Amino acid sequence: MATSSDEMNTKLTFRRYDEGDTVWDDLTEQIFKEDTSHKCPTYVHRTPPCQGSCPAGEDIRGWLDIVRGIEKPAGDQDWQEYAFRRSTNANPFPSIMGRVCPAPCEDGCNRNEVEDHVGINAVEQFIGDTALDKGYTFDAPGADTGKKVAIIGGGPAGLAAAYQLRRMGHACTVFDNHAELGGFMRYGIPGYRTPRDVLDGEIKRITDLGVEIKTNTRIGDDITVEQLEKDYDSILWAIGTHTGRGLPIPGADAANCITGIDFLSAFNEGRLQHVTGKVVVVGGGDTSIDVASVARRIGQITTINEKDRPENIILGHTAHDVASTVARQGAPVLLTSLFPIENMTAAEHEVRDALHEGVEIKGSVMPTEVVVGDDGRATALRYAECEMVDGRPTAKEGTEFEVECDLIVSAIGQSGNMTGYENFDNGHGFIDADKNYAVPGKEGHFVAGDIVRPHLLTTAIGQASIAAESIDHYLKHESMGNRPKVDVHHFNLLEKLVETDHAPAEYEVEKEGDLRSTDSADYAVHNYEDRSAHEIIPASKLFLGHFEAENRHLRKEIPVDPDAIIGSFRERMECLPEDEAVAEAKRCMSCGMCFECDNCVIYCPQDAVHRTAKNQTTMGRYVYTDYDRCIGCHICADVCPTGYIDMAMGE
Repeated sequence: MATSSDEMNTKLTFRRYDEGDTVWDDLTEQIFKEDTSHKCPTYVHRTPPCQGSCPAGEDIRGWLDIVRGIEKPAGDQDWQEYAFRRSTNANPFPSIMGRVCPAPCEDGCNRNEVEDHVGINAVEQFIGDTALDKGYTFDAPGADTGKKVAIIGGGPAGLAAAYQLRRMGHACTVFDNHAELGGFMRYGIPGYRTPRDVLDGEIKRITDLGVEIKTNTRIGDDITVEQLEKDYDSILWAIGTHTGRGLPIPGADAANCITGIDFLSAFNEGRLQHVTGKVVVVGGGDTSIDVASVARRIGQITTINEKDRPENIILGHTAHDVASTVARQGAPVLLTSLFPIENMTAAEHEVRDALHEGVEIKGSVMPTEVVVGDDGRATALRYAECEMVDGRPTAKEGTEFEVECDLIVSAIGQSGNMTGYENFDNGHGFIDADKNYAVPGKEGHFVAGDIVRPHLLTTAIGQASIAAESIDHYLKHESMGNRPKVDVHHFNLLEKLVETDHAPAEYEVEKEGDLRSTDSADYAVHNYEDRSAHEIIPASKLFLGHFEAENRHLRKEIPVDPDAIIGSFRERMECLPEDEAVAEAKRCMSCGMCFECDNCVIYCPQDAVHRTAKNQTTMGRYVYTDYDRCIGCHICADVCPTGYIDMAMGE
C-alpha cells in the first residue's frame, strides 16, 4: 500500500531525488524508448541487512516470511513448526535469544528508514515459545559417520556445536565443569531474563539428539588433553570466559572487591541470597546491569554475621541460610561507567529498566583507588570525573570524590581459566582461532565462543556453526575452502523447488545439445540470479514509498516497582500473542526477495510481466517476464518494494 499524503507531508519515507539535484529530468525520455533498450528485468536474490547483521547468521527474512504466511510449508506441516525449523537451522535457542539478544539485526533493519525496525526478537521469542508449548523436537540426526568429537564446555557455543555436529551424524560428548549445562546462559544471566524452564527445554532438545553429557568434569584436572586426543577424532574448545577481571587500581585486592562473573555465578547457583550494605558496580555493559539489578532484587540485611558477608559466600563457595533473607531491606546500588550513560555498551532497555528499579547510574567517572580499612576490607571507592582522550579515559584534575560502600563489584571484562591446558593460551587468557575456527598449530583442535573473544551469546552460536562445518570437513579429510563473503544461512531457491516438487528436469547433453535459448527449457531456473553470498541489499535499492508507516507491535512489559523489587524474579516481558506476532512479521519488507505484492504485474505498460502458474509457483518464483513483449522500460524495477528486480538481462 502506498504511503498516505498526510504521512508524506509529516515524515519522509522515500525520496526519488538526492540533495543538490536541481534539474528535472524528462521521465518519458528515460522510460519509453520503443524497443531499442537492450536491458530486461532479472530477479536477483540478495541478503537483507538483518541477516547480514546477525552473528548467528539466521535466515531472519525466511522465518518472518513464514510467520506472515508468504512462504508456505510443504505437505501438512503447520506454519509454526515450519518457522521453528527454519529458525533453528542456525540457532537452536530461539526462546532464549528472543529474550536476551541485544538484536543487532534490528539495528540493521531497513525498516528503520520508514519509521521503526521490525520487532525481530519478539517474533523469534514467539517461535521459540510456541515450539516449547507444542513439544517440537529436532529431526533425527544423520547417518552415523563413526567419528567422535569432544566438546569442552556446555554453554551456548558448545551446545550449538553439538547440535550441528549431531545433525551431520558425528558422535559428540560435551564435558562441562558445572553441575548443569547452559554455561553463561545459566550461570551468568539471572533467571528472570533466561527462565530456567525455557533454557532446560531448549537444551533437552539438543541432548535428545544423542549427545553424551559429562558434567562436573574439568579437562586438565579430571581428564588430560592428551587422553582426549587419544579418545576422540576432533576437539572443540568452547570453555567460555568464567574468570572475571579485577579493577586495575591500588587496593583492588581487598577481600570485598569481587568480579561480576563470581557475583552472578554465586547468585545463579542459589548460594548468594543477600548483600550487607551499599554495592558499587564498575562496568557499563550488560553484565554490570545484571549485577546491579540482582543486587537490588536480593536486598541487604543489617544484622551482619561475618560468615554472611557476600564476599565470603561468593569466594568461599558456601551458601546463605535462607532464613536470614526474611529480614532483607532494599540495598542501595550504584553502577558507574567510564562513558556517558547514553554511550554505555549495555542495551538501552536494560539501562532504562535498571534505573526504574532503583539502580543509581553515574557516567563519565573512573575509579582511581580502593580505600581500605584496618581490617583489610574496602570501605570506599575513590573516583574522578573523566573524559576520553585519544580513546583512553583520562581523569579530570580536581574532580576526585569517594563513595562509601560495603561491596565493590568489577564487571569490566573476563577471560578463560586455562589451568591444565596452558599451551593453548595466547597470553591473554584466550585461544586463538583462524578464519575457520581451527586452533593454529593444533591439529584437530577447534574453538568457538567467548574464549576466542568475549561477545554476544548469538556470536558464540554463529561461531559454533562455522566450527562445526570446519570439523566436518576435517573429519572427512576435505579442504576447508573459503567462507562466503556474506557468511549466513541463505534462502536456497533450488532447495525450495525440490521441497515443493518443482525441481528442474535433469539436463541431458545428448538430447538438449546447445545451451543457448533456454528461456522455455524445463531443466533450467530462468531469469534468476543468487547474489546472497556476496551482497547485502541496502535501503537505497528498495521502493520505500510502497510501505505505510505502522507502529511496532510491542511485547507487554511488566515493570518492577522499586519499592517491591526485593524477591521479584518474574519475567519483565510477555510473549506476543499469535495474531500480533503475525502482524509484526508482516511489517518485514522482505528485502532482497519477492513478497508477492503484484506491483510489477500491475504497472508493466506492455503486459510483459505475469504471475507464474499456480501449479508452478513457489517462494522466489512468483512472476516471470515475457521477453518478446518487454521493452526495457524499467518500471517494474522502480516499483519493486523489495529490490528483487534488476534491469540486468542483456548486460
